[in-house]
Amino acid sequence: MITTPPLTTLQFRKALGHFSTGVTVVTVERAPGLVHGMTANSFTSVSLEPMLILVCVDQRAKLLPLLEKKRRFGVSVLKQGQEAISEYFAKGDQSAEAEERLSIRYDWKHAGVPLLEDTLLRLPCSVVASYITGDHTIFVGEVESAEISEGEPLLFYRGEYRKIAHQS
Repeated sequence: MITTPPLTTLQFRKALGHFSTGVTVVTVERAPGLVHGMTANSFTSVSLEPMLILVCVDQRAKLLPLLEKKRRFGVSVLKQGQEAISEYFAKGDQSAEAEERLSIRYDWKHAGVPLLEDTLLRLPCSVVASYITGDHTIFVGEVESAEISEGEPLLFYRGEYRKIAHQS
């Protein structure tokens, strides 16, 4: 009998990189008028009735305690050309100076839910459930509304940003 060696976390991560995803930024108000965000590609729809989505947040992420406390968050789907914004929110350190340099602006029309301006899609959400599993917490959010803009999505595949290729 031939046995295969156990899968390592690095091999698992590389294997899952073969699934292309969109790129989102999850945002939470950390203090009045101040935002903390996190780049996430672990985002998906869950239900149409009620309208639910989910995001997965690493147990070590700075966003986790904010999301647990505030129970409201925004999801902004990035579009082509927003790689620098994705990279910025993938880092733990965030500052007003860096956001100004990257021209990051927030839309606050949904009370207490900051959403990134100039993105493909913006979803203000309320947490309806959370589940700790493995090294992440899965947050299920009820979508309050959807704001859709023109553009093409920023994609991530095999550790790189990609674009949609239109067939002729």
